[in-house]
Parts: sequence; structure tokens; C-alpha cells
Amino acid sequence: MRMIDVGAKPPTERVAVARARLRMSKATRARVAAGQVEKGDVLAAARLAGVLAAKKTPDLIPLCHPIALSAVEMEVRLTARGVEAVATVHTVDRTGVEMEALTAAAAACLTVYDMLKRYEQGMVLETVELLEKRGGRSGTWRAAPARRTVHRAKAVRP
Repeated sequence: MRMIDVGAKPPTERVAVARARLRMSKATRARVAAGQVEKGDVLAAARLAGVLAAKKTPDLIPLCHPIALSAVEMEVRLTARGVEAVATVHTVDRTGVEMEALTAAAAACLTVYDMLKRYEQGMVLETVELLEKRGGRSGTWRAAPARRTVHRAKAVRP
């Protein structure tokens, strides 16, 4: 195993968008929406966890390069089936930020699970997926439109 040498590549602007979904019961969703979770604000904690996870990705993924992140945007919202986390990560560097975005989205949903496991152990982390990446030698890649539109579906407001 080895970390790929990216030293000869020019720094370019790079962006990645990833999504994770956590399915839960209506009762658990209702508890989150009503703010009736003993540990506190579930969605705010998940947003913060996502940002922190993006910054720590090289510590978690063995061959991932440490990257100076320009920005991490986290959207965490209730949906009809549970919680959806969408991470958008930006950098100007020699390698992409797909792993940072995926890690951020997953960590956000895992944080929700941790905060709610007292109320429901059967929650399911259904999806962790890359929706888009831009920049670098390979240019832009986007998930099929059917996958992308789902994350824009109407969210349930708390």
C-alpha cells in the first residue's frame, strides 16, 4: 500500500457533494422535530459533527491526503423517512475532497444515531453516496439526475 504522490499536480479548485440518510420511525422523527431529545439539538450537533469529520478525514481514512479545506457546508434536515445530511466541501489543492464530503455526511448521520439510540435502536444508515465532484484532471462528475433530485425533495420542518 502507498499514498499516491500528488506533488507534481497543480493546485486547482475542487468541490465535492455527498449525502447520507438515516431512516427512523415516525415517533423518533417527531421527538427530534419537537426538540424532545435529552442530549439536545440533534440537527445542530449533526451539522457540527459533519464539519469536524471533514477536517479529520485523513486521521480516519489511512491513505487519504491531508488537505487544507476552504469551506465545509452541512445541511442536515428531517425528511419523511428520517434525517438526511448533505455535505459540500471546497478546497484549492492537488487532490479532491470526495472522501471529506462522504466522511462528513456519514458522521453527521452517525451523530444523529448516537443522540437517538436511547429512543430507537433499529435506525438504519441507508445511504452514503457521492452526488457531485468538480475540479482536477477528471473535471466534473454528477450522479444520475434521479439520485440527485431526491436530496432536493421537500424537507419536513422541525
